[in-house]
Amino acid sequence: MACPRKFVVVGNFDALVRSDDVERLANTLRTGPLNPNTEVVIGCPTRSYNFAKQHLPREVGIATQISYETELDLNSKTSLEMPSNYGHDWVLLNDFNESNDTLAENVRLALEVDLKIIACVCETADDRKKGRTREVLFRQLETFASAISDWSRVVIAFEALWATNTGVFATNQQVQETLALVRDWLRNNMGDGVADTTRIIYSGSVFPSNCHALAKMKDLDGFLVRSDALNFDFLQIVNASRSSHSALLMKQQQLKATTRLIQGLREEYFHYQSLQRKRTPKRYI
Repeated sequence: MACPRKFVVVGNFDALVRSDDVERLANTLRTGPLNPNTEVVIGCPTRSYNFAKQHLPREVGIATQISYETELDLNSKTSLEMPSNYGHDWVLLNDFNESNDTLAENVRLALEVDLKIIACVCETADDRKKGRTREVLFRQLETFASAISDWSRVVIAFEALWATNTGVFATNQQVQETLALVRDWLRNNMGDGVADTTRIIYSGSVFPSNCHALAKMKDLDGFLVRSDALNFDFLQIVNASRSSHSALLMKQQQLKATTRLIQGLREEYFHYQSLQRKRTPKRYI
């Protein structure tokens, strides 16, 4: 019997992220609580590497972004080595505006420098409308598979671009059917071992209101969420996995974490006041 796949939630900031956005999310993640059965990864643009590393909790992974339209000149070994040198252990890859050869080369380079890969396979509204889901996803999977030498270091993210910030919502059935297509492709082309152990996550219309229902799906192992969802509600998505705590226990833990945060802020305030009193010169009459 295959080992259970660990739930993973990836939060991906866009290129316009500001330092205070990263710091705000870092505070939310530190306050928690975070489900210990869920792996959390935060994707950042190159310029945010150092700041994210300094502020995000140690248990949170950091991913670099390659091949996004907003990133410049990242298709080189140097750029892929850079996140590894900074201590990042993930890279997000997709085929936006890239040839198959370039994408495959990025996969090989990432694995060479010991990065783990979030391989994004995308479906547009036109693909869905014309019934090309199977064709476009399988083509992208074939490109990734041609360069992957170790599937244990790969997470596949299905991106429903037609359900991302469009006002259109994918139904649970549509999500499960597509994830099942991806897992069946893995089983038919890579074998049972890869199919049973490779994590497949969903990126699209994911919210606190539907993440728990989505998390119950047989072939779903997590989520990839974008910048607009990286706020306090992100915790609900992180804690949506099948092995999450009960809702009541989660509320109790959130209350305890908030109490600890308030206590810490009070201590910092009193410490600041104490320093100010020491710095104020005494007046003698």
